[in-house]
Amino acid sequence: MLSALKQFFEQRLSLNCEDNEAQCVKKIELATAALMFELMKTDTNIDVREREILAQILRDTFMLDEGALQELLHMAESAAQDATSLYEFTSLINESFDYGQRVRLMENLWRIAYADKRLDRYEEHMIRKVGDLIYLRHSDFIRTKLQVREALGLSSQD
Repeated sequence: MLSALKQFFEQRLSLNCEDNEAQCVKKIELATAALMFELMKTDTNIDVREREILAQILRDTFMLDEGALQELLHMAESAAQDATSLYEFTSLINESFDYGQRVRLMENLWRIAYADKRLDRYEEHMIRKVGDLIYLRHSDFIRTKLQVREALGLSSQD
């Protein structure tokens, strides 16, 4: 079982010299989507609004058509279910994203967390953990949270 999981992630998520550019892009898309899917699972209630925001983010970020989006969502759900840690996703993100892209990822994680108009403590904990794993400055962690909350018209109690 453990070797099967390791093989799954090596095939789908590790970048290597033999990958062509298209394969690398797909792995980055999968790591990003799986991380977002992992966030949706944290409060044990995957809200339809969270799924809609996730799909919108992936469609806009990676310029995906509907077929590619559905395939990515399916693969991300599988990857998130099989993952043993966030590091499997964040290590690839660190390898591939510049700092600005990591800040944008953080904004998108907050958008998913706030999709149901409330922030669960487990969602916030996971986002904080991801922020640490992708080496985001604390000021950017807070700024992105406040920006998303303000854009949605939520109060500080939400």
